[in-house]
Amino acid sequence: MRLRILAVGARQPEWVDAATQGYLRRIRTPWRLELVALEAAPRGTRGAEDAVRREGERVLAALRDRERVVLLDEGGKSLTTRELAGRFAALSSEAPDVALLIGGPDGHAPAVRSRAAEVWSLSKLTLPHGLARVLLVEQVYRAQSLLLGHPYHRD
Repeated sequence: MRLRILAVGARQPEWVDAATQGYLRRIRTPWRLELVALEAAPRGTRGAEDAVRREGERVLAALRDRERVVLLDEGGKSLTTRELAGRFAALSSEAPDVALLIGGPDGHAPAVRSRAAEVWSLSKLTLPHGLARVLLVEQVYRAQSLLLGHPYHRD
């Protein structure tokens, strides 16, 4: 399965980049996980709505036609780690190319939402984007470990 995380917000603190890269290195074949950081639009005088639209255009341009899109949003479906592993197991046979989307500071554009096949929540809490990125990469690694029977996951 080929997974791509498309995350709005190219500049993150060093600890976010270090933690993200650490988990990316742990992912084993047959899975591949890639992070694509997209520049956030400036919030200047045009306002948040215009920035969200421009970020949405960047996200849509970065998506591949064959990718199944999973949007991450605090209002999405909450999954346990075991349920998340089950979704990844199902997706590996249904849609071997999956894009996981982390929006910008003001969320996802309507055009991006309409492209999503599923909407998942990492937490009911509003998370800083860097922390959401680390949490998502760690949970992908944990789901893979669980599916492979490795001892990383503990109930």
